[in-house]
Amino acid sequence: MTIKRNSLDWLIQVGYTTFRLFKKNSLQNHAAATSFYFMLSATPLLLLISYAMQWLGKLAETYVPATMLFAALYNQLQLESLTAYGFLPKQTQLAAGGVGLLTLVLSSRGLVNALHSAFKIIFPDEGKRKFVVSWILPLVIIPIAFGLLGIAGLAQAALNFFSQVELIGGIQSVLLNGLNIGFTIFTFWVLVFLAYWRLPLSRPPIKQAAWIALISAISILLLSKGFGMFFRLEKYQSIYGALGGAVFVLIGTYFACVVFYLWAQCLYAATRVDVEAMEKLFLGGSGEGAGKLEGFVFGRANRLLEKYGHTYQPGEVLINEGDEGQEAFFLYSGKAAAYKNINCNERKLGELNEGQLFGEMAYLLREKRTATVKAQTEVVAIVLPPEMLEQLMRHSAPLSRRIIDTLCQRLDKMNLATQD
Repeated sequence: MTIKRNSLDWLIQVGYTTFRLFKKNSLQNHAAATSFYFMLSATPLLLLISYAMQWLGKLAETYVPATMLFAALYNQLQLESLTAYGFLPKQTQLAAGGVGLLTLVLSSRGLVNALHSAFKIIFPDEGKRKFVVSWILPLVIIPIAFGLLGIAGLAQAALNFFSQVELIGGIQSVLLNGLNIGFTIFTFWVLVFLAYWRLPLSRPPIKQAAWIALISAISILLLSKGFGMFFRLEKYQSIYGALGGAVFVLIGTYFACVVFYLWAQCLYAATRVDVEAMEKLFLGGSGEGAGKLEGFVFGRANRLLEKYGHTYQPGEVLINEGDEGQEAFFLYSGKAAAYKNINCNERKLGELNEGQLFGEMAYLLREKRTATVKAQTEVVAIVLPPEMLEQLMRHSAPLSRRIIDTLCQRLDKMNLATQD
């Protein structure tokens, strides 16, 4: 029961952090920019596909199975619908290919830059990409991504073709249709996973990236299936005329980008939710933006205690003077005292009460432990590894100020004790 409750607390905290950061980072605006550049990139690629389809159509005119496969591929790529939307002219001319390629190169760079800009906000990092990578990657990554989607479309068209012809039985047809759906999800999941895992400068854990990418891919595919239930192309064409199809697809792309960035923000929240919960616990609900909802979401410390908590009996040593450990401690309950060896005599420096953070001096100063800490009563302490303390200080300015203030007071006490 405790495990289920802790898991529920984790989900609630991740969800709250996701929506708070999504709103704070104004990712809706980044979704709008990304959808615009996506449209610019997709149109010339679709033109190139249509050229290829015309060439394949001429080859298929004299061979019946090839004609059936061509028709399946045409339906799979939904070129007729794209022509109706206004993305593809009814009669494409190869002379426009050069313009299409130039537009593809320029818009691909804009699309990748929009993605990088959004991911730099979602996954904040002070590092920078290499100059060569930042210029060359946009020129190749989008054509490669669309190329993979094109290969997936060809494979799905072949599967649809074999599932519809009378050469196979009903059971095999059902299996092929299921394989077609699975292949679609798998291909899209790979692209989303690579974006979630490779685009951030500080890469998230691969397991969490894979799971959230799967949820994101399924969400976007379901959105694309249900989009037509609420939005009608005819209404947009009646309002915007010839541009109605472009507006219709642009809105659908915008919603897909919103979902894509929402789950990316969820991935970041899942990797940093412990830091968020620690900050609220250490500041006692006095952090910036603290309120009743935040108090409810982060009010229970059981999950943190189970993951990071340690219990010490009266007289047990938490920190030994001279040790090289760099863990920090948060005194959740009980009392402890700090001692320092001065002229071969152990002198008490002061007491530590609930809610105090200690032991951070060794990490901040990169020195050995300067004092010994012993439990006076039964003590429950949250032990923070150095990387967690670093994340906390980077994440929370109020907590950093409190740590620095406490450190200064502690150094003053140690100086006074040494002088005495």
